[in-house]
Amino acid sequence: MHRNSILNDRHRALGSTLDGDTWNGMPIPWCYYTDPHDEVVAVRSCAGLYDISALNIVNVTGPDAESVLDMLVAKDITRLAPGTSVLAAEVDEDGAICDDIMIIRDAADRFRVSHGSGKTPQNLRLLSAGRNVRVERDLDVHILSLQGPKSLAILAPHVSFDLARLPYFRHENITLFGKDVVIARGGYSGERGYEVYCKSGDAVELWDRILGVGKPFGAVAASWNSLDLTRIEAALLFFPFEMPEGDTTPWEVNMGWGVDVDKAGDFIGKQAVLKSRGKERFKQAGLVCRSASAVEAGARILKDGKDVGVVTSASFSRYLMLSLAMVHLKPEYTAIGTAVEVVGSKTSCKAHVSQTPFYDPMRLRTHPQD
Repeated sequence: MHRNSILNDRHRALGSTLDGDTWNGMPIPWCYYTDPHDEVVAVRSCAGLYDISALNIVNVTGPDAESVLDMLVAKDITRLAPGTSVLAAEVDEDGAICDDIMIIRDAADRFRVSHGSGKTPQNLRLLSAGRNVRVERDLDVHILSLQGPKSLAILAPHVSFDLARLPYFRHENITLFGKDVVIARGGYSGERGYEVYCKSGDAVELWDRILGVGKPFGAVAASWNSLDLTRIEAALLFFPFEMPEGDTTPWEVNMGWGVDVDKAGDFIGKQAVLKSRGKERFKQAGLVCRSASAVEAGARILKDGKDVGVVTSASFSRYLMLSLAMVHLKPEYTAIGTAVEVVGSKTSCKAHVSQTPFYDPMRLRTHPQD
């Protein structure tokens, strides 16, 4: 289904042609007139505002909503309190990751599902058949994501509650600049940030107002190319790019946190995913490459002339002045400091296994110890 963000005129004014690859059927502002590396600096030092309305949002409501969603993912949704959300592993019958997904609980019988480009729609249709549940895609909602260390100072004076008290993965129904919104603490940049869920009719005014009050702090509109740069620096997974094999298990991409191994209830692929634990063919890792440019996704990784892995995502981080690669490596080659060679069709270089995240390895920006 083709969709358009109500903010497209703003994106065009900022320099985006909205050409190129769509995501979830929506044209994406991949770049603006501004340099995406400069946008990264703004996100890391001040704040950047992203339009992430291309995320799929599905409302799941009714008496059977909890049990349907509990069958969908490997986390125990019965433990999820209203006002909270959780990232989870969604796997197929073979135990392979089949989408990016977040379950958001608004009330006992009301949920929102935020997901990417995978099998969630098919799985929801299967699980909801004959059940007392309503599954409706929300085609009106727009999501504005303000990311960066100044995001709290920018938004706090303009919301109807004490934003500083909102924990990570919590959300509240509030008013922002007089508009009814849901605000959630989270994001995809490796920084403190807030996501504003609003009606399409309010999105343009909210976009303009956030950028207006953010300008004195140094906030800028930020493109999706800069979002990809920040998420690679933060070593955040993106389906299906970090799962190129097609049968990647959660354990192979360090997503054990997305599976509640003690979950009593059944879910799609439960036996298969639990059985695959401890049988990882490869592990997600990070490389710092001796290259002045980004290596290629899909490039081979060699050790002593032998294939030991593949690059899944890569970038040249001008913020860190490093060529970074998220990779799959055979488990025996994942020790930090292991020297390897990256061989691609355009770029080949030496590299070594690095600690991840590459930026803020203790994740103190998103989870400050205060």
